[in-house]
Amino acid sequence: MRITKRTFVSALRTATMKTKTVLVAALAAVLALTTVRAADITSAARAIVKEAYIYGFPLVDNYRIQYGYFVDRQNPEFKAPWNQLKNIPRVYTPADTAIQTPNSDTPYSFVGMDLRAEPLVLTVPVIEKERYFSIQLIDAYTFNFDYIGSRTTGNEGGSYLVAGPNWKGETAKGVKKVFRAETEFAFAVYRTQLFKPDDIDNVKKVQAGYKVQPLSEFLGTAAPPAAPVIDFIKPLSPAEEKTSPEFFNILNFVLRFCPTVPSETELMARFARIGVGAGKTMDASKLSPEMKAAVEQGVADAWADFGELEKQFAAGKVTSGDVFGTREYLKNNYLYRMGAAVLGIYGNSKQEAMYPFYAVDEAKQKLNGANRYTVRFAPDKLPPVHAFWSLTMYELPKSLLVANPINRYLLNSPMLPQLKRDADGGLTLLIQNESPGKEKEANWLPAPKGPFVMAMRLYWPKEEAVDGKWTAPPAKKAE
Repeated sequence: MRITKRTFVSALRTATMKTKTVLVAALAAVLALTTVRAADITSAARAIVKEAYIYGFPLVDNYRIQYGYFVDRQNPEFKAPWNQLKNIPRVYTPADTAIQTPNSDTPYSFVGMDLRAEPLVLTVPVIEKERYFSIQLIDAYTFNFDYIGSRTTGNEGGSYLVAGPNWKGETAKGVKKVFRAETEFAFAVYRTQLFKPDDIDNVKKVQAGYKVQPLSEFLGTAAPPAAPVIDFIKPLSPAEEKTSPEFFNILNFVLRFCPTVPSETELMARFARIGVGAGKTMDASKLSPEMKAAVEQGVADAWADFGELEKQFAAGKVTSGDVFGTREYLKNNYLYRMGAAVLGIYGNSKQEAMYPFYAVDEAKQKLNGANRYTVRFAPDKLPPVHAFWSLTMYELPKSLLVANPINRYLLNSPMLPQLKRDADGGLTLLIQNESPGKEKEANWLPAPKGPFVMAMRLYWPKEEAVDGKWTAPPAKKAE
């Protein structure tokens, strides 16, 4: 029987003193239980918000970049419309600001892949054996679902098909291999090795040989019906992604193109409780004060977890090789996936490239251009690679390349003939803000005046790097 306020007051008036005491106690218990339940609901919502934010951050940040690259023609970072190849016949400089910790070793080519109507066929030319290249295939979750390139398919050239989750066709004649994406939109990132500045014309020739076609065009058959036109919503800025509840509506939009995989069915059911899911809406203006606080706290909790992960990175307990890769490799570790997106979205899987990261010096102090540092490789202890290695400088907090008087943003193995060796045959790199002097400038990697980090890259690393037998030497503070 439901007790209303009126019946309760009436009962209170006619009750004996003893009964009144019982009734008041009962009411207090009900109110306490209601308060506890409300607190439980808020606490549960906060936990789900945290989980959904960690899960969703890579999808939302990837959408921000893809929108700038392939949708917003007014964006200075715009590359080309979907399904069209864009070659960048130069390396990245401090003027490039869309991607954190960009690689400046290999001129890029890009294809934003809309796989809804039909697959795409990516054709690569024969490339000289000495020149490393790779095509990294990334889905909307930011998983590296596969590779075309020197390591995986060789430099002999060929055509490769990339299909979305709903394609039911058979391997076409003339296609060497089929790659399947879990999401309807995907991203192909091409890297073509540049040996030295005057090699750029050769890189341009390789890039001119890259070709991207819809499957129907490749086969010379009629095209299927076009996919529905999408009204792409405006993404959030990097700063807004960290605080705005609109983050979850961007996530809901992206999830429309990401069919739920079996391992995430329960996860999506849980997210639905807070209005997160394909096509759902979380209207922040209609949230109760308690729920609004739960959303804010849940997002803050997510960033606190990331902060703990960042400490593990700094301590060497977690490496880039742990956080980039396929869904199977990451075993749905969504915090690792978020960490990868924050620290260097679109990083390679460790079999393709490894990224020893320098955030602190040997004494575990954060790197700062107010100091001078050295990184020394003992004789015969240079990074073990099949392709090449590099060390790149990034200014904090933006994690972008550092402008400097000699326009040098990295040191790499193709520069070895110009670098000066130590007396014992080792190699010492000089990391500092001001020039060490003309006689030592060959080994100088210019640093900003303030805080910075450095990323080492090992392209196509040898087994001793992949299995951890070789480790990068520390940055030592110079006296």
